[in-house]
Amino acid sequence: MLKSKTFVKKTRAGGVMKIVREHYLRDDIWCGSDICTECKHECAVLQRDPFIESNLCSYLHYVIPDTNVVLHQIDVLENPVICNVIILQTVLQEVRHRSAPVYKRLKDIIHEKEKHFYTFTNEHHKETFIEREPGESANDRNDRAIRVAAKWYSQHLEKSRAEADGPKVVLLTNDQGNKRKAEESGLLVYRCEEYIKSLIANPELVDCLALSNDDKNDITSSKMIFPEHLPLSRIQAGIKSGTFLQGTFRASRDNYLEASVFVQGEGEDSTEVLIQGLQNLNRAVYQDLVAVQLLPRNQWVAPSSIVLQDEGAAKDDNEEDKDEEAESLRMSAAESARKPTGKVVGIIKRNWRPYCGMLNPSQIKESTRHLFTPADRRIPRIRIETRQASTLAGHRIMVAMDGWPRHSRYPNGHFVRSLGNAGDKETEQEVLLLEHDVPHQAFTQAVLSFLPKMPWVITPEEMARREDLRHLTVCSVDPPGCTDIDDALHCRDLDNGNLEVGVHIADVSHFIRPGNAMDIEAANRGTTVYLCGKRIDMVPELLSSNLCSLRSNVERLAFSCIWEMNHKAEIIKTRFTKSVINSKASLTYAEAQMMIDTTKNDDVTKSLRGLNKLAKILKKQRIKKGALTLSSLEVRFHIDSETHDPIDLQTKELMETNSMVEEFMLLANISVAQKIFDEFPDCALLRKHPAPPPSNYDILLKASKSKGVEIHTDSAKALADSLDVARVDGFPYFNTLLRILATRCMMQAVYFCSGMDSDFLHYGLASPIYTHFTSPIRRYADIIVHRLLAVAVGADSTYPDLMDKQKQAALSNNLNYRHKMSQYAQRASVAFHTQLFFKSRGILNEDGFVLFVRKNAIIVLIPKFGLEGTVFFDAKDKAGPALVFDEEGPTLKVEQHTFRLFDKVKVTISLDASNIQHQKIRMSLIEPVIAGVSVPPPDVEPQAKKPKLDR
Repeated sequence: MLKSKTFVKKTRAGGVMKIVREHYLRDDIWCGSDICTECKHECAVLQRDPFIESNLCSYLHYVIPDTNVVLHQIDVLENPVICNVIILQTVLQEVRHRSAPVYKRLKDIIHEKEKHFYTFTNEHHKETFIEREPGESANDRNDRAIRVAAKWYSQHLEKSRAEADGPKVVLLTNDQGNKRKAEESGLLVYRCEEYIKSLIANPELVDCLALSNDDKNDITSSKMIFPEHLPLSRIQAGIKSGTFLQGTFRASRDNYLEASVFVQGEGEDSTEVLIQGLQNLNRAVYQDLVAVQLLPRNQWVAPSSIVLQDEGAAKDDNEEDKDEEAESLRMSAAESARKPTGKVVGIIKRNWRPYCGMLNPSQIKESTRHLFTPADRRIPRIRIETRQASTLAGHRIMVAMDGWPRHSRYPNGHFVRSLGNAGDKETEQEVLLLEHDVPHQAFTQAVLSFLPKMPWVITPEEMARREDLRHLTVCSVDPPGCTDIDDALHCRDLDNGNLEVGVHIADVSHFIRPGNAMDIEAANRGTTVYLCGKRIDMVPELLSSNLCSLRSNVERLAFSCIWEMNHKAEIIKTRFTKSVINSKASLTYAEAQMMIDTTKNDDVTKSLRGLNKLAKILKKQRIKKGALTLSSLEVRFHIDSETHDPIDLQTKELMETNSMVEEFMLLANISVAQKIFDEFPDCALLRKHPAPPPSNYDILLKASKSKGVEIHTDSAKALADSLDVARVDGFPYFNTLLRILATRCMMQAVYFCSGMDSDFLHYGLASPIYTHFTSPIRRYADIIVHRLLAVAVGADSTYPDLMDKQKQAALSNNLNYRHKMSQYAQRASVAFHTQLFFKSRGILNEDGFVLFVRKNAIIVLIPKFGLEGTVFFDAKDKAGPALVFDEEGPTLKVEQHTFRLFDKVKVTISLDASNIQHQKIRMSLIEPVIAGVSVPPPDVEPQAKKPKLDR
C-alpha cells in the first residue's frame, strides 16, 4: 500500500515547487514472536524461553521501552537479564537522531542473538502507522505511535494467550502523561524503575538505573552552591551578540578548582579562557561544550602553579570550600601573567561517558549513598546509590553521570558494572582502554566474514594485473618481535649507472573493500594500539600478522613506490605500481646493522649498504632544508614470559638502520602525497604539522638562556641550526635535554582533507606536502591514501565517499581523535608497567636533571629509565621549607638553594601505593643536600664492593 502526501513549496527565485512524498505501508511485517500463530516466519527473535522473571509480571511478557527509557537506561538494557524486548522503529529513529553513542550501543544489543531484541518496523505497518494530527507536536505524535504499536501487539498476540503462558506486552515509560494515556487505552504500562525493581533474577540491576528527573532532586539542601544555567535560547542569543563565548571545557589534572575553555576562532584566531573557583566552573565537566562569560579585566588572574586535588572526605556545601578556594585564587592573583578569565554560564552540550574508577564507601553504616572517584583526575567525584558497597570495595567499576543539581557539590550517577580487582594487570589494562576510548572488543562475525578463505593464494588473474617483482632482493627491517610487517625495501644498480630504490608496502586495500563491515570497523578503530606486551589490532590477525605481513620467503601483494636515483640521492624518475614481491629476509634493526658492518657481500647485504648510503645523503638534505631532529626518551620493557611482569627497563637504542628505514618511509610518503594531490586536489587525505605559536617556545628560550646559549625560533631551519650548535662545556647531556624540551613545544600533527585547508606545511619535516602511505596494516589513513593512489595510477576504481571532501574531513577528525587517544593509552601503559617494575625494587637512587620548575616542586627527568617524576617541597601536615618562586627564570629557591632548569640532582625513586587507584612514582631529593628537605640515600652496598663501570 502506498500513501503519498503532496504539498507546494516556494523557491528562492519566487517560483512554486510541487513536492510529493511517498510512504510505503505493508500488511506482511511479522511480529517476531515464536509463539505467534498469526504471522508466518522462519526465524523468530522473541522467544518463549528465556523470559524475564518479575514480581509485577509473573507471566511470559515482552517489553516495549519508549525513547527516553532507551536513551537514559541503556546500561540496564545491556544487562544479560533483560531479554525479549521489542524496539519500535519510531524509537530507533528518535534515538539515532538524539544520541549517536546510544544508537550504536542499541544496535549492538539488537545484533546479540542471546538478547532476543526485535526491531518492529511500525512506521511501515499499515495497522500501526499514524499521521501527525494538526497542532500535534512531533514528540506527542511519536508517543502516540508507540502506544498504537503497543496496543496492536497486545491485540495481535491475544489469540496466542489462549495458552496458559501466552505472552503479554509491557510498555515502559517514565513520562507521566504517556503512562496515563497508555493506561486509558487499556495497556499494561509501568515506570522503568518500578519494573526493574520487580525483577527477581538480578536485584543489583537497580544500581544500574539512571536517576529520573524526580530522583535528581532527592538530595535536598537549603542552599544553592551553583548559579543557574542559562536556557539555550539565551545562550545562543548571547553567542550571536558576542556577550558569551562558546568553547570546550578542559579541566585541570592538578587543580580541581581550575579549568580552561578553548574557544575556536577563525583560522589561528583562537582563545583560551581561564576558569577558577567552584561557582565559576558551575558544574561543567571535562569535554563539555559550554558558554562562558568573560569577567571584567580587573578580575583576570593567572593560572595557579599549585597542585591542588580533591582528595579529602566528601564535602557538601560546607564552609571549608570557601577557604580552600580563596587560597587557590589568592595564589593565582599574585602572579604577574594574567589571562582572560571567565565563568561558565550554561552548558550547550554534555559530553559525558561512562567513567572508570573506584568507590569511596560512606562512613555512615547501612548507607546506600557513596562517592565514586574516577581514575581520570579531570572528572569530579560522582555520588551514586548502590547496595553493593562491601562487594565493590577494592574493585575498579564503571559509573555513568545522570545529572548535577545546583545544590550538590558532586554530580549524581549510577553504577554500570564492575571491571575486576584494582591492581590486577588485566583489570588495569581494561580500564586503560576504556578511559582512552580504544575500541578493543573482539571482531564481530560480520567483520570476520569478509576475510579471505584459507588457504589463500595469489590467483593468475590477480598476478596478471600486477607487476611481478619477486626477483628483486627485497627485505624488511623492523623492531624485534614485529609480526605486522607492512614495509620492505630494495636497492640495486641499473645499467645506466644509476640506482633503483623501491619501498614496498603491504596492499591491505586489496583485502578491505570500501563500505563493507571490515572497512567500517577499521575506519572506526583508526589505528592499531601498541601497549606493553599487547597489541590491539585495527584489522583481524589473519591480515595483520599473516596475509598482509611482508614476511620473508612468501609471496605477498604490495603497492610499490620505485625511484630511479643517482648516487647523490637525486630522484630522476618515480613510479607507483601494484606488485607481487617475495621478501628475501625479515631483519631486526640490529641484524641489519650487523650485516652492513660486516665484510659480507651477498645480495641482501649489498642492498642494505646501498640503502644506508643513500639514506645518509637524504637525511643531510632534509636537515639542510630545515627538518628538525628532536628527542624523546622511549623505554622498552623486557617482559617475563611466564608472569608477564616487566623484569628490565631500558631506553631504546637507535641505530643507523633505524634512520635508514625512516628516510625512505618519509620519501615514499612525500612522493605519494604529491601524486594524490596532483590527481585529486580537492579530496586528497594529507597530514600537516602546524608551526608552533611563538609563546610555545618560552620555556625552551628560558632554558637555553639560563645556560648562556641562544636559540632562534623564527623558522624550523633557524631552530634546527641553533639546536645543532647548542653546547655547554662539561655538560654533554645538555643538547639532548634541549631537544627533549623542544619536542614539548611542538604542535600535534593532524590529518586533513586538501579541499578543506590551504596550509599543507609539515613543520617538523620541513616538507611542503606530506601524507601517510607506509603503514596500512596499522593506520586507516594509509588505506585511504592507497585507494586514492590506486585510482590515480589506474589500478582500481573510485567510489563516492572517496571523492567527497566533507566525508574525508569527517574521517580525518575521527582519525586524529583515535591517533591522539592511542598515544595517550600507550603512555598510560608504559606508566603502569613502570610502576610494576619499581614495585618489587624498593627504593633506588639515581641521577637526574631538572626539566621543569614549578611553584612548589621540580620535575625531574631520569635518563637511565626515560622517567619523569615530581619532587614536592610543600608539606601537607606541617610547615614546609621557605619557597621563593621566580616565574621569569624560572627558578625555585628552597631554603638557601636555588633550582634552575637542567640542574643535575640525585633523587630516590620508589612506588607510592598508598592510593591504590592513583599509584605513582614518588621522588625525593638526595642531592643537593638541603637541611630539613633532602633525604639520606637508601642503604647501598659499600662502594668498595661495587664494580667500576666505564662510562
